[in-house]
Amino acid sequence: MPLEGPARIVSELTSRGYNAEREAVTLLASTDRPAATLEAVLEGVPEDELVVRVAHVRSELEGTDPPGSAIGSPSGPAATDPSVSTGTPTDEPGDNEGLPPVETEGSSPGFEREVDTALRELEIENDMTGASTGTGEYNDFVTVFRDRLERLGSKLRGRVNHRPATAIGNMPGGSEVAMVGLVNDVRSTASGHWLVELEDTTGTFPWLVMKDREYADLVEELLCDEAVAMGGTLSDDAGIAFVDSMYFPDVPRTHDPSTADRHVQAALISDVHVGSEEFMADAWRDFADWLHTEAAQHVEYLLIAGDMVEGVGVYPNQDEELEIVDIYDQYEAFNEHLKDVPGDLEIVMIPGNHDAVRLAEPQPGFDEELREIMTAHDARIVSNPSTITLEGVSVLMYHGVSLDEVIAELPEGKASYDDPHKAMYHLLKKRHVAPQFGGHTRLAPEEKDYLVIDEVPDVFHTGHVHKLGFGKYHNVLAINSGCWQAQTDFQKSVNIDPDSGYAPIVDLDTLDVTVQKFS
Repeated sequence: MPLEGPARIVSELTSRGYNAEREAVTLLASTDRPAATLEAVLEGVPEDELVVRVAHVRSELEGTDPPGSAIGSPSGPAATDPSVSTGTPTDEPGDNEGLPPVETEGSSPGFEREVDTALRELEIENDMTGASTGTGEYNDFVTVFRDRLERLGSKLRGRVNHRPATAIGNMPGGSEVAMVGLVNDVRSTASGHWLVELEDTTGTFPWLVMKDREYADLVEELLCDEAVAMGGTLSDDAGIAFVDSMYFPDVPRTHDPSTADRHVQAALISDVHVGSEEFMADAWRDFADWLHTEAAQHVEYLLIAGDMVEGVGVYPNQDEELEIVDIYDQYEAFNEHLKDVPGDLEIVMIPGNHDAVRLAEPQPGFDEELREIMTAHDARIVSNPSTITLEGVSVLMYHGVSLDEVIAELPEGKASYDDPHKAMYHLLKKRHVAPQFGGHTRLAPEEKDYLVIDEVPDVFHTGHVHKLGFGKYHNVLAINSGCWQAQTDFQKSVNIDPDSGYAPIVDLDTLDVTVQKFS
């Protein structure tokens, strides 16, 4: 296979089970014969080494002995280190991305960060803090679901010749029909077919998906209350429609993400959980020290996707696992830890389900009492979700409670905790961060549905599930950023094995990703 550039090299390495340092990929791509050089490099890589490093490439180019597996990994063999992505785009969800290695470097004595804050641009959209109007009454729920149908339906109506539910019910049997609505119910028939009930503002209508049709597989992805469009043919008695087509609001495959005009980076983290006995204070300190080094000189933004503290009473017997039992003391401690990072960072944070805000989403940012505690570096505290635009790059930040719902409802092959970014793909496809009402995710009715993904983001950042995963869906970079808490007894009881002490770093000028490991 001709290797025409870094992306092709990463793809080739990934297909052979290797990760690679970003600089190693660049060095390979710059050679006269990348394919031949790659083959020679791989022949010299030790059998127990899973990462192709700069030293391996240089040893081949210079004719020196290949390095051992411990080169570039001061804390142990590279095979035990987590990996990093170069941000190589994938056309379809489910494709695995190439993952170069983690870079863990100590502090650089005498190094001083030099940043020009005048070059920064940071805008916040969709922040509903202070704008909550819902009272929890029935009419509030009607309003929010009507708003959802109208906004997501507008993305679907141009794709089908839609009719209201009541109009379809009055059409003669055999007619070609189409409808845009919210999924009201999904159930299987005795024959193994699928019956999907769609609802719009006029009523409901049943749609039958035959088990041997190509759309049967998509039925497994449906969640109640999400917006879809279906087209098909009415039965002879006009009592049901046979599905011939199915559409989701989705992200256009032609989406062209924006990038920054200069080389600048953002660190994306979540789930710090200060106050827990398992909060990894040493790892956080190493992370903060690294931000002061030359290796992190381009990191100018820090985005925290919720659960800054462990909270109180979030799960059974949580008090037995708390190092700090008072919620306000937990925020005081987090604020002190936040002071460890460089003061010139622009910091944006949203709440999560462990934070001291309402559980129902959208979650407003902290109240004034907590904001008076959280004063370090003048961090911006906005609602969950919110969209943050960094020098032209839009980042949709959502804590991620609905990922539990997606993973529980969808088949394991389509969504799992091991690959949280693939569950995120489904939220992008549905253009809604929490489509299903009444399940694991608590939803608050407002005058509009703040959880709709109106505009396609360039980056989608979540947390909550304590797993590291990232990839691209229709050119949108999806990142779930792991956590800063070691496994608790509660997590052990529910088989949660966290990815702790990781910091994904996004190059805003290329949307490439590297991951720093501090545990």
